[in-house]
Amino acid sequence: MQKLTNKEEEVMKILWRLQKAFVKEILEEIEGEKPHYNTLSTIVRNLQEKGFVDHEAFGKTHRYFPKVSKEAYRKKFVNNALAEYFDNSYKGLVSHFAKEEKISITELKEIIALIENKK
Repeated sequence: MQKLTNKEEEVMKILWRLQKAFVKEILEEIEGEKPHYNTLSTIVRNLQEKGFVDHEAFGKTHRYFPKVSKEAYRKKFVNNALAEYFDNSYKGLVSHFAKEEKISITELKEIIALIENKK
């Protein structure tokens, strides 16, 4: 599974949320500066070529839907980040967030409880 560009991820987030959408509907959901319709259409077709979306045809127009789930992409993304930046160490990952004060003691205790309950 390939890593997506920021724009491709933005489109995928919209498709994951909407489940099915025409390019026009995706365009309406984009926040901030909106790309030209043709540019967005190209991004969606690139996502289809990469295997992330598929479509159903309605005459000359297409309605797109995700082929890759958000969970599957998140798992691949997190595993790649873990390998590339934390030497496959979950401890290193959690330590990073603790040092950056991005995770609280309460959240850490909840994580520990989740681990203990899995045993």
